[in-house]
Amino acid sequence: MTPTLLAVQGLHAYYGKSHILQGVDVHVDEGEIVTLLGRNGVGRSTMAKTIVGMVKASGSVRFRDEEILGRRTFEIAQLGIGYVPENRDIFPALTVRENLLLGAKRNPRRATLRWTAADMYAMFPRLKEREHTPAGVLSGGEQQMLTLCRTLMGDPDLILIDEPTEGLAPKIVTLVGEYLQALKARGVSVLLIEQKLAIALDISQRVYVMGHGHIVFEGTPAELKGNAQIRKEWLEV
Repeated sequence: MTPTLLAVQGLHAYYGKSHILQGVDVHVDEGEIVTLLGRNGVGRSTMAKTIVGMVKASGSVRFRDEEILGRRTFEIAQLGIGYVPENRDIFPALTVRENLLLGAKRNPRRATLRWTAADMYAMFPRLKEREHTPAGVLSGGEQQMLTLCRTLMGDPDLILIDEPTEGLAPKIVTLVGEYLQALKARGVSVLLIEQKLAIALDISQRVYVMGHGHIVFEGTPAELKGNAQIRKEWLEV
């Protein structure tokens, strides 16, 4: 049986008086890509922020069977969890290479880094071409690549990625999917927050659907594909 890497149980979170997460249960096993689907505003991004310590919450978040709920964000990152926010958060005045180097840190479980800037350039040759370019002048797709790669430079065991394909051209969306599968092949687990059903069905081992702060579906991509009622009620516009 594959060990569970991340286990979220009974998670509740609030923004003021608004009850955003209402008892969420989610888990990610080692070497797995799991996608969390749902419409905007149902709490998916809040869950990611809660896992990395950016939102106060109650319940349980365990990473490698260690409780991390209530810890500070930098402490959680040091345990081996990477977070790619929806708004990308690149440093616009710094070059591509400088942005990458800012993300570099050693995973406490390993003596050496698994990833280097050269690895990033091999996956995304466009970043190599733009190595000395200020990140602020990159296209949206290039900035997304840079944000993903900067997070990977921190050598995480698990990456939470919030809407990486938002606003990107279809060719770049395909590239992001290939990137995530390459991570899985090298032992990195992924919790992907996404609206596009196609990429979830294509690359995930399991999918969750969130609606109004609850998990309303958990299963394989094939099971979701065969469940027209769930898709219609919780995913389709």
